[in-house]
Amino acid sequence: MTNNSGNVAVVILAAGLGTRMKSNKAKVLHEILGKPMISYVVDTAQAVAGDQLVIVVGHQADQVRRTVAVQTDAFYAHQEEQLGTGHAVMCAMPVLPEATRDVVILCGDVPLLKKGTVKRFVDEHQFRKRTLSVLAVRVDTPKGYGRIVQDSDGTVTGIVEEADATPAQKAIKLVNTGIYCVDRHFLATTLGRITADNAQGEYYLTDIVDFAHRKGLPIGVTIGNDPAEFIGINSREQLQAVEQLMRSTLDLN
Repeated sequence: MTNNSGNVAVVILAAGLGTRMKSNKAKVLHEILGKPMISYVVDTAQAVAGDQLVIVVGHQADQVRRTVAVQTDAFYAHQEEQLGTGHAVMCAMPVLPEATRDVVILCGDVPLLKKGTVKRFVDEHQFRKRTLSVLAVRVDTPKGYGRIVQDSDGTVTGIVEEADATPAQKAIKLVNTGIYCVDRHFLATTLGRITADNAQGEYYLTDIVDFAHRKGLPIGVTIGNDPAEFIGINSREQLQAVEQLMRSTLDLN
């Protein structure tokens, strides 16, 4: 089981407004069953990193800090402009706790993620001595997700976003959940090489997978069991769907 002795830190990406939520409230502050969605993610993150958490804030940063402060005394990084996931993690690097060896990256809008899933992910990453691990899931309808690209022997060679994917790549059903575990030194030296030369004009964190592959570093993929765990909330409809899923789970228990 997980015994990280303070060498794992979790970065939670929580800077976005979420324009599709049709609200002036920061996306991660929207409530599910009376609890801000980021509170669920913080609770899960603490299972693998204790209080070694870095929250990347942007919109309504003070309100997000106050919400998280109820649970833990976290570290914070401010992302002034939302220029992509790679840029968000760049902002977090200077405030990582000194003892950090591996960095787990979570999204603040994925509240159904289970503690056991993240523990298994980190355990596998460290046991196999990987430089970079990606948490993936198989879905029947992969549209909109980044696809996990593998070579003939199953080695991960990269992640391609929907907007940049070829027709063959769009047929891949193993998709990126946006959750990573990365060696801190590799992450620090690689983030500066990411460019925004893509269809979205953003700094994709997924580019670090391609860099690791080209260097011949050990990359692994852990496959989640339940696609529902990785639902990201980007709209009111998705918020309601996740709340219904959470309520039904409570009813079963």
